[in-house]
Amino acid sequence: MDHSTHSTKESGDIPIPMTDSKSSKASSPLMPATTNKTAKQPPVSRLKRGLGVVDFILRICAIVTALAAATAMGTTSQQLPFFTQFFRFKADYDDLPAFTFFVIANATAGAYLVLSLPFSIVCIVRPHIIGARLMLLVFDTIAVPLVTAAASAAAAIVYLAHNGNSNANWVAICRQFDDFCQRVSGAVVASFITSLIFVVLVIVSAAALRRN
Repeated sequence: MDHSTHSTKESGDIPIPMTDSKSSKASSPLMPATTNKTAKQPPVSRLKRGLGVVDFILRICAIVTALAAATAMGTTSQQLPFFTQFFRFKADYDDLPAFTFFVIANATAGAYLVLSLPFSIVCIVRPHIIGARLMLLVFDTIAVPLVTAAASAAAAIVYLAHNGNSNANWVAICRQFDDFCQRVSGAVVASFITSLIFVVLVIVSAAALRRN
């Protein structure tokens, strides 16, 4: 017994505590959980940012079509080369209330789209913000019936201008005012494109909010 105790004293072995290895083993399973949690967040953010980029591009396209429709209709005027002593044949857009409403509605939609661009940029930079996206969704929804109503009312007048109405003895004025009818027809097409873009914007905003 004395010899064994003496050998242990001379060897000078120091017992190694096992707590460090146990704590490292216990803490090691926590690392994959944190990495998995962080790995799940970037795809959602990238999707929201992608929807924001699509929203911004669509708004620029809608600005072009809305302002083009308002400008084309607002500058439409044609005067025929022949006239009589009492009548001068001339067609202006403001002769018809439907065309006047068309210009006001598309110009209002274009102005709103310009003002909405900073909020669309905010949705790209900060994709998790709900307030800006919700505001765009509300105003886009209001713009859809406004632009659609203006385009539909103008389309009805353009149809009568091209075809007339024999029951009401309305002649087709596009046979004489061909330039006038071409410009207003192009403006109506651009307005319907604007309305379609607004519908897509509503869908994009709804999809972005649903991801929240």
